[in-house]
Amino acid sequence: MEPARRPFALTAAMDLPSIPSAWLGYLAAALTTLSFVPQALLTLHTRDVHGISAGMYSLFTLGVALWLAYGWRLGDWPIIVANAVTLVLAATILLTKLVIEWRTRASRRGR
Repeated sequence: MEPARRPFALTAAMDLPSIPSAWLGYLAAALTTLSFVPQALLTLHTRDVHGISAGMYSLFTLGVALWLAYGWRLGDWPIIVANAVTLVLAATILLTKLVIEWRTRASRRGR
């Protein structure tokens, strides 16, 4: 029995001979991780967390922690580095959100 053949476009996209797999992983990791830097800086600078969902960021942060554990088990440095940095950034945003909400609720009760 002959193995199934992939469509040409899929084959061409999957065979990136000029970019080593590790570098492709590092590039993807760098771009997705760096995308969190502006949000983290903006959140820390303005302390405006109204548009941030605590539930979404909680689940996301847990997911990133699990990706980090997965990368650690595999010994895959692009996964480890990207998720370690993303975990710090996402946890920073989440903790800022939770602390500000807690303080806001506490000040409303004290009125």
